[in-house]
Amino acid sequence: MRSVKNEDSAQKTEPADQLVDSLESSTSQSGSQIGSLLSAGATEDSKEEAGTLEDQEVAELEEKLPDQIQSLKEEAVVRISNYHLPQGPGDIVMIQSDHTGAVDILSAELETADLLGEQRKAQPPPLAPPTVWTTEKTKEFKARMGKEKNGRMVVKRGEVVTVRVPTHPDGKCICWEFATDDYDIGFGVYFDWTTVTSTAITVQVSESSDEEDEEEEEEIEGLAPVGDVERGSKSYLRNRYGEIMPVYRRNSHREVQAGSHEYPGEGIYLLKFDNSYSLLRNKTLFFHVYYTS
Repeated sequence: MRSVKNEDSAQKTEPADQLVDSLESSTSQSGSQIGSLLSAGATEDSKEEAGTLEDQEVAELEEKLPDQIQSLKEEAVVRISNYHLPQGPGDIVMIQSDHTGAVDILSAELETADLLGEQRKAQPPPLAPPTVWTTEKTKEFKARMGKEKNGRMVVKRGEVVTVRVPTHPDGKCICWEFATDDYDIGFGVYFDWTTVTSTAITVQVSESSDEEDEEEEEEIEGLAPVGDVERGSKSYLRNRYGEIMPVYRRNSHREVQAGSHEYPGEGIYLLKFDNSYSLLRNKTLFFHVYYTS
């Protein structure tokens, strides 16, 4: 009987123990679920905070990026502007930044302006065309000039005679007249933008127009732009000398060739009588040069 009672009590205690175990397990499960929920909430909060920080950093980068790109572009433009290449008119220079990949396009004319900016500032203004006319009184003109001391000269075959006439402080306009015997002669007018130290008229004789150019280049050889070996003295010479009327052959043996030009400023007029094309004939030249106020 005692053994049976013990067995019944054991049977009665087993369900109680099972109930306690089930309660403990359910409690631990609910605690773990609560803990997981709390950890999940904390993770979401940290994600939201991280997302907010990322948005702020992106916004700051977006604000700084245009300035950085602009500074990089300016740096690239400055770097390429310091490296000059000979470009023709109408050509373009494409510049791609190493940092941003952006491409800027500059015209070669801007590059040329940077290279020749100082030289262009020193360039003289364009010269106005002269006023020219002719008269048929060649005999009267020759007779009058034949009596003048310096009114007659001979331009030999193959020669170029340049009459240098400085601007006069009392004058505003230069005038010229000339005629030849029997044959024509080449004639042109140029202007030398230089300081006038004397008002005396001088005559320069050279064997040909090429030789005359060489003499003029030697005269200003020291003024050649630095770094321009091939075109230095000649290009500078062309900037200093202005063309009023190009040299071409005139029928001065038939009509008196006359003209005038208003002073563009201080300088020296160059009246060129060109007989370099003639291999056989000398030309007798009658000429008169004066100024008016």
